Amino acid sequence: MPSAAIPIHVGHSPDPDDAFMFYALAEGKIDTGLYRFSHEMADIERLNRRAEVGELEVTAISIHAYPFVRNKYALLNCGCSMGDGYGPMVIARSPMTLADLAGKTILVPGERTTAFLALKLCLAGVPFKHRVVMFDRIPDMLAAGQADAGLIIHEAQLTYSRLWLHKVLDVAEWWLEQTGLPLPLGGNVIRRDLGPQQMREVAGLLRASIEYSLAHRHEALDYAMRFGRGLDGDLTDRFVGMYVNKWTLDYGDRGRAAVRTLLRRAFEANLTPDAGEIEFVQ
Repeated sequence: MPSAAIPIHVGHSPDPDDAFMFYALAEGKIDTGLYRFSHEMADIERLNRRAEVGELEVTAISIHAYPFVRNKYALLNCGCSMGDGYGPMVIARSPMTLADLAGKTILVPGERTTAFLALKLCLAGVPFKHRVVMFDRIPDMLAAGQADAGLIIHEAQLTYSRLWLHKVLDVAEWWLEQTGLPLPLGGNVIRRDLGPQQMREVAGLLRASIEYSLAHRHEALDYAMRFGRGLDGDLTDRFVGMYVNKWTLDYGDRGRAAVRTLLRRAFEANLTPDAGEIEFVQ
């Protein structure tokens, strides 16, 4: 008798880069053997919180969230989104400096996002207030005068200027200047209770999905465009290229060093628990 199918519930953001990454799995483009994948989409902050209770076998999370879920999940060596000199930005209605942010209210996309962690590291010693709102509302709310500044992620990094908003800070640029490393924004994690063999096999299938999309870029981009809020084909291509690339197939030594450096500095600043020894499932 054939073995029963093994269900794998995958959580990821409804964004072009994640859609591109998971295209082959979502559309049945590769043979997954005994594994049957189903996909659940939610904003990254919601996925971070769901990971804390271990709801999904595989999920995208912010690297900031990893120390809070490390007992339940291990990081996969593929599927990361790396800000290599570019990334989340603080924007405002008029030009301002970092010092000008003192005492200001900044709209943020979530308290477990890596963007927020990097912002706190960057603004250490600069007091500011924050308010959590859905990431896709931040530019419009800021343009309407509902806060002093906003921390933007995802496609807003490419579209904020349409609202005549100004960049104050790119946190990944700041991080690169401080460390010489890219900023590890998001990653995929896998639940430890699957056991070592299934963890490795699922990791292999996720890598195969990314490889398929990179090898069949045009069809994968056509799929990803369904999730590009306000992005045309050229901007979708640009956005996907920013966050699905060599880093996504394999962190590599430099990428793994970036994760360890970020989480060590976060722990030293009392911003996260100790991440401990970080393993990357191949």
